[in-house]
Amino acid sequence: MIEERFIILTEKFIDKSLTDNEKKELDKFLMDEDYKKEFQNQINVKEAVMNLNLKKPKSEFWDNYWLNTYNRLERGVAWILISIGLTLLIGFAVFQFIQKLFVDDGGPFIIKIGLIVLFTGALILILSLIREQFIKTKNDSYKEIKR
Repeated sequence: MIEERFIILTEKFIDKSLTDNEKKELDKFLMDEDYKKEFQNQINVKEAVMNLNLKKPKSEFWDNYWLNTYNRLERGVAWILISIGLTLLIGFAVFQFIQKLFVDDGGPFIIKIGLIVLFTGALILILSLIREQFIKTKNDSYKEIKR
């Protein structure tokens, strides 16, 4: 059975971080034939790993990756969650704004109504632009073509 200390010394040898005392200790282990075989196996594994060349995926792989149903679903769910979170936060802010506007009797009523109409119009415009962009992107027949 191979001792744990031998494994540690072999790893240090591979990493080139052995001290002189550790080198002597490793040499004592290597006098045994079983340790010598294990040591050589570890050296061979290191050489094999160092000679590995990972193949880079082609650009078609990434194009197909983004068109995959699971990936589109994943992004869709993320956007839905972001939209729900923003809607809740904006809704709460608008509710607080309206509540403060009507509770505070310090300003004229026409200014209160004007602010409500202004913010309602801005909100409708923003939602309309988002909806239009979403529909345009969804129905784009050229979305698979690189521009």
